[in-house]
Amino acid sequence: MIAKINGDRALALARNVLDIEADAVRALRDQLDDGFVEAIDFILGCRGRVVVSGIGKSGHVARKLAATFASTGTPAFFVHPAEASHGDLGMVTSDDVFVAMSNSGESEELMAILPIIKRLGSKLIAITGKPGSSLAQLSDVHLNAGVAKEACPMNLAPTASTTAALALGDALAVAVLDARGFGPDDFARSHPGGALGRRLLTYVRDVMRTGDQVPKVMPESTVRDALFQLTAKRMGMTAIVDENQRVKGIFTDGDLRRVLERSGDFRDLPIASVMTPGPRTIGPDQLAVEAVELMERHRINQMLVVDDAGKLIGALNMHDLFSKKVI
Repeated sequence: MIAKINGDRALALARNVLDIEADAVRALRDQLDDGFVEAIDFILGCRGRVVVSGIGKSGHVARKLAATFASTGTPAFFVHPAEASHGDLGMVTSDDVFVAMSNSGESEELMAILPIIKRLGSKLIAITGKPGSSLAQLSDVHLNAGVAKEACPMNLAPTASTTAALALGDALAVAVLDARGFGPDDFARSHPGGALGRRLLTYVRDVMRTGDQVPKVMPESTVRDALFQLTAKRMGMTAIVDENQRVKGIFTDGDLRRVLERSGDFRDLPIASVMTPGPRTIGPDQLAVEAVELMERHRINQMLVVDDAGKLIGALNMHDLFSKKVI
């Protein structure tokens, strides 16, 4: 049997699901209390690791929370409660903080290991939807992730409850990273392989061209000399520097087009008479993404790199940034 789609019904149902889940997350604001601050204190004072556990849909949320903690400066890992009963509990120590997630607060697999957790002396943070549940009562701190109803039309499938638990876990992780003073550089060190890492760890000095790769001429040079540099170095520009390598100007493809509009032979014109003086520059220790932002803001495709004394030490263009996947 092939099901037929009622488009209007599907859209109405989808909007209702989003409304219910959004309301569930908003309701968490009023459910926060001093226990949330106490949970942060436990995690900040943890001498070991944060161990997050849950089963079923709560287990999926728990895995995500452990990953979020680990990537934001708090050593953490997920342990499956059923596997914990068969040896994995040996990974938990008295120096750890144990975060147990269960909407009902009565998950048998979790309840089976909690006496051992308590006996070890690990701090226990419970995230449940039932403040009166067994798990909530056993915990040192309980965070209430309860929802008025599930988004499932039958009010059965975990939907709003998992969204609420996920959001509450994120709120806890973000509050902890803020308390730690965790910043962009710290985040980049945890994400060196992806686009975020490239944006936060790549500096101008890592992508700029240096030495003979940098096109440059002296102010007394001619347009002919500049054209040679434009062609040979393939950067769409050449820098104009004095005898001390201080930048005086830049001559780009755009400047060349404007020169071409003149009548007569322009090749022997002094480059100083047609260059763009005072070009945009950047330092080598600035982030490459800052160079991108400057280029886009000022609608330019090249930028000269100078040291603190204004001396030319490198150059970069959009192609360099593309090739390094900064953009």
